[in-house]
Amino acid sequence: MTTLLVEDIGLLVHGDSAIAPVRDTTLLIEDGIITGIGVDAPAPDQVLSAGGLTVMPGLVDGHVHPTFGEWTPAQNSIGWIHNYLHGGTTSMVSAGELHIPGLAFDALTPELVLSIAITSKHTTGRMRPSGVKVNAGTVLLVPGMTEEHFDRALREGIDQLKFIFYDWNRLGDGEAEQYVAWAHERGMTVKLHSGGVSRSGSSRVAGADIVMAVRPDVVAHISGGPIPPPDADIIAIIDGLPDTNVEVCSSNNYRATTVVVDELTRRGRLDRLTVGTDTPGGTGVIPRGMLRNVCYLSSVCGVDPVVAVAAATGQTARAHGLDTGVIAEGMPADLLVLGPVTGSMATDALESFALGDLPGIASVLLDGVGLVATRSEQTPPPSRAVTWRGAQIHRASTQPTPVGAHASGCC
Repeated sequence: MTTLLVEDIGLLVHGDSAIAPVRDTTLLIEDGIITGIGVDAPAPDQVLSAGGLTVMPGLVDGHVHPTFGEWTPAQNSIGWIHNYLHGGTTSMVSAGELHIPGLAFDALTPELVLSIAITSKHTTGRMRPSGVKVNAGTVLLVPGMTEEHFDRALREGIDQLKFIFYDWNRLGDGEAEQYVAWAHERGMTVKLHSGGVSRSGSSRVAGADIVMAVRPDVVAHISGGPIPPPDADIIAIIDGLPDTNVEVCSSNNYRATTVVVDELTRRGRLDRLTVGTDTPGGTGVIPRGMLRNVCYLSSVCGVDPVVAVAAATGQTARAHGLDTGVIAEGMPADLLVLGPVTGSMATDALESFALGDLPGIASVLLDGVGLVATRSEQTPPPSRAVTWRGAQIHRASTQPTPVGAHASGCC
């Protein structure tokens, strides 16, 4: 058994808004699993001194569009997942492998969409690019699918499905609702593209009438991807589907996000909020996208930073059926060590988020392994340093930074 003790934690944020942060504590990790909080270990194999910084769960991006490993055709960039790791993202959920050159959105067939999902599941999803846990291979639901298509997806390990190119002129014939029922019978998660058309221009406008008829598990980018439904539709969806998760993304309408947050807050249901970037796409490749989401929710929308962190970690993981996003005994040690950068008035990462200041990331751990050891390539360094002692079981992420990527750029 390999043990790692994370000591000198200035602030521990659990990723669960019901649990108050803890100051001046430790974490014990055994074989990549968290086994103790606030405990000591007599002879750990390795010690990570957090230098009084904040420790929180790795960010869970609930809306990405992977296609071919770490290459994104939408921006013709390479190494984007590596850079998202350095931006604090440890897990991702595909919202559909859309950006394949030559893919005809008006000629999608059940066999084609299932084949694309299976291929992505067993390539990008299998290799864990740059160490990030990528739940790749999301089936794009189209008319004409049978129960056998769902059975085949399940056999291949696929658990995510999405409505985006579905012909909503068919709404009312019961097919879309049947898809949701088949998915739930198999423990799958259904996401629905809401609002106006996507970058492709081929998706269908989906307002409250469609969302409330289909009743998905997650309403994708309810505040815009990039165009949201009208405010009245947003409110109707939140009110009419009281247990459905609603997603906001960095590639959104920022004003509409305040509408979403205000409505959830008024109902005392910020636990329904999930977060993603909706990238790579027309908005670009945004390694800091998830950090910026938490900053925006906290500093502009008035969300308690503890709740904003939970939305971007444990809540998004739970909504998609992922076993991560929360710091608790028995959970994988997918962690960030981060804190204010020099020049910030904040004293810890939560205060940074509340001020809208980007925190600096020192370390990123997945399953207890330090993929980013002491310094992120995508943020300025935090004002305090971390140190490692003992056996070298951590490994810094070594993939070369792509041309045009910078360690501490402005965006």
